[in-house]
Amino acid sequence: MARVAIKALNGAHLNLEEWGAPRGAPLLALHGFTGCASTWRFLADALGESYRLLAVEVQGHGASDAPKDPRLYTMERTVQALEEVLDLLDVGRIHWLGYSMGGRIALSAAIALPSRTASLTLESASPGLAAPQERAARVRDDMRMADWLLEVGIAPFVDYWQALPLWASQARLDPEVRARLRAQRLDNHPLGLANSLRGVGAGAQPALYHRLREITAPALFIAGEDDARYVAMAQEMHKAVAGSRLHIIKEAGHAAHLEQPAAFVKQVAAFLNAVATVPAGPTGARALRRSP
Repeated sequence: MARVAIKALNGAHLNLEEWGAPRGAPLLALHGFTGCASTWRFLADALGESYRLLAVEVQGHGASDAPKDPRLYTMERTVQALEEVLDLLDVGRIHWLGYSMGGRIALSAAIALPSRTASLTLESASPGLAAPQERAARVRDDMRMADWLLEVGIAPFVDYWQALPLWASQARLDPEVRARLRAQRLDNHPLGLANSLRGVGAGAQPALYHRLREITAPALFIAGEDDARYVAMAQEMHKAVAGSRLHIIKEAGHAAHLEQPAAFVKQVAAFLNAVATVPAGPTGARALRRSP
């Protein structure tokens, strides 16, 4: 685990965890809203011999700092921060992997940083809301939710969040897994989550439908079959991105990597192994420059 100071975030620190082969092809994984880096630890067993797995906790989540200024949470600042992380790690091109909010961030990064993108894997991700009225309504909803979160605190918010219909399929999970997931969500900072809603919520994010055709790197779109809305978005993005792959995971909802980890790993591993190996960076992999 390492915490690195990021200039794009006015010196705020991001937490990063690393597993796998130090000189393997670099894979950077991004968690969803209320998530953390450990979401991706299970990938180490399947991919660790060949890949350098890097999991970043975005600002406001996990052990990363939660700056007060909501302007430090915008998609533009978030992508700038990730590019800075790549520079600190001396990584030239990266395999992006993102889930939900992390998928929206990974998509934005792949479009903004084509020369740094080796491939793109998105799970339950959205290219944003195309209709201006829908975007405006979502921004209003997210702002109200952010204010409410700060008013009631983290525990009531997590109770509300995990009761949403989006997570209904997680009733199939082992009770111990659900308990760990709840504990992990509770470990976030209320201000960090509130500012994430304000800065990189689905409404605040710039819509990217019209830019999907700019993606030339290999791409894989994954969704759980029980999550009809995101299945439709995965299919739409797959059609827009030339040469991309699509896989719908059975008996899974929004968090397919959690509900069906073996099926998820199988698809990701097959996709990455089909992509040409990418050098670790311009000077090779080296130790991370750590900040106290």
